[in-house]
Amino acid sequence: MCGIAGAFGRHLPDEGAITSGLRTMHERGPDASGSYTNRDGNMAVCLLHSRLAVIDLDPRADQPYKVGDVVLSYNGEIYNYLEVARELAELGVTLDTQSDTEVLIKSYLQWGLDCLDRFEGMWSFALYDGRTGDLHLCRDRFGEKPLFYRWLDGTCYFGSRPDTIAKLSGKALEINVDHIRRYLVNGFRSIFKTPETFFSDLHEVPAKNCLTIDRQGNRKQRSYWDLAYSPQVITTEEAVEETRAHLLRSVRLRMRSDVPIAFCLSGGVDSTALVSIACKELGVTAHTFSVVDRDERYNELENIRVTLNDIECDHHMVQTNTSGFFDRMKDLVAAHNAPVPTISYYVHSFLSQEISRLGYKVAISGTGADELFTGYYDHYSFWLSAAVDRPDFSTLLADWKQSYGQWVNNPELQDPLKFRDDPNFRGHIYQNQDLFNGYLLDPIYEPFSEIAYTENLLRKRMLNELQHEIVPVILRADDSNSMHYSVENRSPFLDRQLAEFAFTLPDEVLIRDGLPKWPLRQAIKGYATDQVRLDTRKRGFNASIMSLIDRDDSETVEQLLAEGPIYDIIDRGSVEDFLRTDLTDNSFSKFLFYFVSAKLFMESASVFKAA
Repeated sequence: MCGIAGAFGRHLPDEGAITSGLRTMHERGPDASGSYTNRDGNMAVCLLHSRLAVIDLDPRADQPYKVGDVVLSYNGEIYNYLEVARELAELGVTLDTQSDTEVLIKSYLQWGLDCLDRFEGMWSFALYDGRTGDLHLCRDRFGEKPLFYRWLDGTCYFGSRPDTIAKLSGKALEINVDHIRRYLVNGFRSIFKTPETFFSDLHEVPAKNCLTIDRQGNRKQRSYWDLAYSPQVITTEEAVEETRAHLLRSVRLRMRSDVPIAFCLSGGVDSTALVSIACKELGVTAHTFSVVDRDERYNELENIRVTLNDIECDHHMVQTNTSGFFDRMKDLVAAHNAPVPTISYYVHSFLSQEISRLGYKVAISGTGADELFTGYYDHYSFWLSAAVDRPDFSTLLADWKQSYGQWVNNPELQDPLKFRDDPNFRGHIYQNQDLFNGYLLDPIYEPFSEIAYTENLLRKRMLNELQHEIVPVILRADDSNSMHYSVENRSPFLDRQLAEFAFTLPDEVLIRDGLPKWPLRQAIKGYATDQVRLDTRKRGFNASIMSLIDRDDSETVEQLLAEGPIYDIIDRGSVEDFLRTDLTDNSFSKFLFYFVSAKLFMESASVFKAA
């Protein structure tokens, strides 16, 4: 897990720009840093790397890594590198290190970009092939690792962080005000709905894509993987057994490390499944970290304690509080190079900080399970709406009322047949859009839309969440938080084989006896305790905004209303009125956090200057 950056085109960054660029990546890779520069005719190449050493800690694995005329700067982990290394060895390829970095570059030398099909992992990399004069910029299938780029005067500048690109290119980044307005009105789910970023002249290599630039500056982008809903005929028992096999394999692969590993543990099924498998299947003594909020709606201590009593582990607990909120948020906004998307990732930062403080370099979390196996309240409603013609529908409806139905707060979703009556309804996603738009000096009207991956409403929703609305937001925030504290984040549910299998499961096996994620819950039977495994309440890292912001404190209100560039796009009087309203409505508390995060981001523009 590292930071990568560079330039390819007419111009090379000077030594001062390279030094400044490496400095911005120090937290991502404090263990080593290096650079490579070369000029090939009219085109010049520069690759930078800062290393967080996780596999093969020897300096021999430092980067940029060069084999012949091919040079690599790589961020991530190829979890199945040992298996690929054996395949290379059988072909007579010699390996000089025990690193996945060398496996990646020699796989490319052996198979070209088709090597990506052999990899299970997460990555962003810049690979310069001096034989052809091509630069390849590539991201993993789910986009776990970031890779930004901008074009200036015939040169492509790229990197893990926007501020690094500003330093290398010698030109400041300009905040994308339209994207700020979109975020304020439509919330975190809108951040990755368009190709735009929070900077007007900055782009991202999309997940599961490679962008190739040749020595003439021509660009070609291609997607190397796809995930589609293709239901198979399978029994519930077979679905459970295969889910278990894929999950055990994925966890085993992601436990490969030459440094200590920590687990993020909430009271929910997903994180509990991972730590329980590690302890009971792989025989490790887990090191777990949890955060607890005073608000009873988000307090998961009871389930956490049940898991801790069931496994052998070394546990650490973090408590949320209101002290230092604005200072911490300023620090996080600078680390993210963007607004912190939701309050969950303010809370998550406490975990990353504690994990790092106690000497761990790798953390494992449960991202992706909800989108693979039906974890959200509306998933259940979509499922019910498709099951209305089943002869046992009255039983299915009663199951919902006794399980997920009793916890639904969103008034639109309290009607379990909402999507039967109106299949196109999505008003529960962009809540109070018109109200929040009214706060803007120049409103932005973007009705909710989704990509029609399939005619199956549930699976269409899940694929949109996985690839555009939820998982990309989580991954970016996880990466920014973790790397701010020099910690690598791993997500075992975001495994190619597991995901492909999950999207072959027919809907009828996903929910049973009032329990979504049925194949997953049954797959971890014997690993996780039944209290957690069969819990009907949706749980995860979260907190109340009232745990962090005291609206009765005059200094707090003064900071919120203090002049700044945010008030060039939002009416200050509307904000002042909003602060006096009842914020128990979930969409209102979210908007308050969005406002704070966007305000601090717009005030941090100096971070993105060129010098």
